[in-house]
Amino acid sequence: MASPRPVFPQTRFRRTRRRRRPCRRSAVEARGAGRVGRRGARAERKAVQALIDRFLDYVMLERGLSENTRQAYAADLASFTRFLRARGIGSVNAVRRHDILDYLTAERERGLSVNSVSRRLVAVKVFFRYLQQEGLLDANVTEPMESPRLWKVLPGTLSTREVERLLAAPAGAGRRALRDAALLELLYASGLRVSEAAALTLDDVHLEDGYLQCFGKGSKARIVPFGEAARAALRRYLADPAGRAACVRDPAERHLFLTYRGRRFTRQGLWKLVQGYARRAGIAHPVHPHTLRHSFATHLLANGAPLRVIQELLGHADIATTQIYTHVDPGRLRAVHAQFHPRA
Repeated sequence: MASPRPVFPQTRFRRTRRRRRPCRRSAVEARGAGRVGRRGARAERKAVQALIDRFLDYVMLERGLSENTRQAYAADLASFTRFLRARGIGSVNAVRRHDILDYLTAERERGLSVNSVSRRLVAVKVFFRYLQQEGLLDANVTEPMESPRLWKVLPGTLSTREVERLLAAPAGAGRRALRDAALLELLYASGLRVSEAAALTLDDVHLEDGYLQCFGKGSKARIVPFGEAARAALRRYLADPAGRAACVRDPAERHLFLTYRGRRFTRQGLWKLVQGYARRAGIAHPVHPHTLRHSFATHLLANGAPLRVIQELLGHADIATTQIYTHVDPGRLRAVHAQFHPRA
């Protein structure tokens, strides 16, 4: 006989409501949201770049600045916008003063020179000023900012003996020696910027009268005299068949200084040329074309040239830029003080 089935007491179970979990987005939805975010960032980049392009057109077409200045502004602003993107800043109206200061500090720590960092600040300031003038910026956070005074350094110069060694370095009678001797003599005799020297044409140089015409920043023309030593070196370079004539490939080419391939020099090419001769002359500290420009101004001032005249020769729009050379020659300042002060 089968045993009776056990009877269990009825148990009343409470019905519990399951807590709803937040639904997860599918992988497709997540990818779609990412695309929307990337599209937004891309749109912000395009908007900022459009403002930069408008600004670059403005500085060339309306302010008449040179192509070199335009390229410098473009490079500096590209660096600045990359820094902003890394911080998640996609709009010029979201930029604050501390962002710009952090950017300048980062560039300095990255190894950029004082002049390069100051130039980048100038580019940002001019860009923001333009945006404010056009009504595209709520507030110009760069207005109270000046070039970092603590980073300013005095320009490097050569002594007169170092200049003599440098100018004597291109020895020989070949086309390279003739060209480079004329170039170095002219850089020191005229104080030209490297871009101005590279852009010189045969029509700009008035050899018999001992002066040249060059076009500086903002395409402003100025007359610059040069001395007998530079004139003699230029005459040899132009008259000798082994000089400029040996470099010409295209008879229509009018630039004064040509490479072996018959092309005009680039700024980088002139920098390398001057640095190479400085090493050959045994000059230990760094030398570049601008060092000759600084030496030109410093030696003129040391020999009594008025600051206003030096300003004109250098093509400085503001004499405050020229005044930095008064700090380079403290001996002259002491001599002037001793000569003219009643209690010296």
